Amino acid sequence: MDTQIDTAQLGEEIVKTLKSIYDPEIPVDIYELGLIYDVMVNTDNEVKILMTLTSPNCPVAESLPKEVEDKVVAIEGIKSAEVEITFDPPWTRDLMSEEAKLELGML
Repeated sequence: MDTQIDTAQLGEEIVKTLKSIYDPEIPVDIYELGLIYDVMVNTDNEVKILMTLTSPNCPVAESLPKEVEDKVVAIEGIKSAEVEITFDPPWTRDLMSEEAKLELGML
């Protein structure tokens, strides 16, 4: 039972951390922007994050995934973190949360 609770708690911590990382061009965090497609935590507390970027030529294509890995692996209890970038499906504004759309004046 404990591991399930821990995994859920770790999941919440990961989301909180992801919400502290901002796209440098848009004043909204990467989670609300819809750039995070999936977060998986296995029983060894190894994290794999599937994410995308707003475009393949995104100026932070190199640094943003590294920042995500560094911040997630710094969470207490996380053994390792790996970020996989995908453009399938490609990011669109439809993936943004209502909060992000409101923030950017799109509602």
